[in-house]
Amino acid sequence: MILLRYIFYALFAFVILSSPIFSYAASQQPWVLVDTQHDVLTVFSADDHVITRFRNIAIGSGGTAEVHHKGDDTTPLGTFHVAWINYHSRFGTFFGFDYPSSGLAIRAYANGDITGKEFDAIMDAFRQHRIPPQNTSLGGQLGIHGLGSGNLQIQQSVDWTDGCVAITNREIKSLSNWVHVGTRVVIR
Repeated sequence: MILLRYIFYALFAFVILSSPIFSYAASQQPWVLVDTQHDVLTVFSADDHVITRFRNIAIGSGGTAEVHHKGDDTTPLGTFHVAWINYHSRFGTFFGFDYPSSGLAIRAYANGDITGKEFDAIMDAFRQHRIPPQNTSLGGQLGIHGLGSGNLQIQQSVDWTDGCVAITNREIKSLSNWVHVGTRVVIR
């Protein structure tokens, strides 16, 4: 039964979810590249021209990982989409990702990293075009945010987040000009 569920969802993800859960129009909009090796966030136009660049970003205090797990403070590598925006978070504006993704859920389930119940909940959310559950073993509440009342000197000297990408308050306000629900974010 577990193998059948895995095969079904693998085919589902390949056929249905190979495109983002958001509209095609989102692919014609600016997109974001987070370069964790050089601590740079770049906004590109739909035709891949640089719009703006923010340097000295902060990522998770645990570095990067192919798979973020709840509590490991890593920033996940991969392609995500902005699934929600909170303009009143403790970090100022928060652009939340569609993490965990369906592809990640398939791999995590096959590796035994999440339960069948967690796997089903994640896949159901994508099938229903909803934000995936944010409380599975894979964690959640990941995105791009500002500092809020945080210390600018810490931002500029150390990776400090629980797995998010952080930029200054001034930069997050500027980023709001280009980032909307559906915006593609590539973290490498």
